[in-house]
Amino acid sequence: MSKSKFVIDKLAKLFEQGLISYRDLSSEIISILNSKRDEVIFKMKLTSKEETEILNNRIENLEKKIKKLEKNYLKKKTKKGR
Repeated sequence: MSKSKFVIDKLAKLFEQGLISYRDLSSEIISILNSKRDEVIFKMKLTSKEETEILNNRIENLEKKIKKLEKNYLKKKTKKGR
């Protein structure tokens, strides 16, 4: 119950501050959830905060490379259709 109360309190504070825009609201919710996720990982002592940040950066870089390769693959695939 206390965990759901925490999330509700955070949302209430957001509304009190006047965040009306959907993008502002969604970005705040995502940042709250990310911080809670990081807290859980840290409490479980799986990795340190620095290691988690390094791994997140690696994942982001790999996702960018995959998207780039997919774009190149689709371009090559469409050129074959002469």
